[in-house]
Amino acid sequence: MSGVVLVLVAAVLWGTVGPAQVWAGSGAHPVSLGAARMLVGGLLLAVVMVRPAGLRTLLVRGVRRWVMVSVLVTAAFQVCFLQAVERSGAALATASAFGVVPVVTGVCGLVLSGERQSGRWSAGTLCAVVGVGLLLLPSGEGRADALGVVFGVMAGAGFGVYITATKEVGARGGDLDTAAPVSVLCAGLMVSPFLLVAPEGLFTARGAALVGWLALGTTALGYLLFTRGVGRLSAATVGTLSLAEPLVATALGVVLLGERPGPVAVAGGVLLLGGLVAVSVPGRRRTVVPEPRPEPVGR
Repeated sequence: MSGVVLVLVAAVLWGTVGPAQVWAGSGAHPVSLGAARMLVGGLLLAVVMVRPAGLRTLLVRGVRRWVMVSVLVTAAFQVCFLQAVERSGAALATASAFGVVPVVTGVCGLVLSGERQSGRWSAGTLCAVVGVGLLLLPSGEGRADALGVVFGVMAGAGFGVYITATKEVGARGGDLDTAAPVSVLCAGLMVSPFLLVAPEGLFTARGAALVGWLALGTTALGYLLFTRGVGRLSAATVGTLSLAEPLVATALGVVLLGERPGPVAVAGGVLLLGGLVAVSVPGRRRTVVPEPRPEPVGR
């Protein structure tokens, strides 16, 4: 249960990314914003978590391939997700991204690790995905566009692969406390040229405050909690728990951004919450009473 709590708290923090980006209105380019977030947050994570012995575990032959995968998909997620928020708004971008995460993690976990999920996981995930689908239905605001949804789906697929890659790094003996900052920092370096191409909006008061929250709250603290929790859960369960993010983004859209979801979106939120509860709450363990062993026959 501790792993569930850690991943859920990380998901709640990550659910603030889109609303914070819209609310700040800094005018920063999404890719430059993602680069700044990853560089600052990755540096802080590295100071807190990276140790030389942990770095050595990431250079092992079976591990470094998955570290490279995690770097690539982390960069792709940042670029695609912040672009989706820019085009479609916080709630819709988060819903379109994380609606595909459970499917991706479930398939990857089955193919790579042979993870077979329980009927309760399947029912809870189905409810959660249907709930996200209802949140995606067009509302009267008409804010979304097709390309924004495509960016969101690509971001979600990348995050699903990141969950799987993290599990594989840990399973092969890699130090997850070191892998997280390495992935974030290297991904930030990959897209850092955008800081020179489009620096507008980052050095204003709003831009600096936004980068500070995204780097410290959602990246450093979020990845720290996620890393501590992901090793205790299956990839498919982590993917379903990540659906807390669109729920948080929708709630913040109502409270901070003045968004007013219709009855269908409310029903979607209820379904999504119910699916999360079904996956999160541990089931009752059946106590197996051993059968009495026959007395040995005397000679």
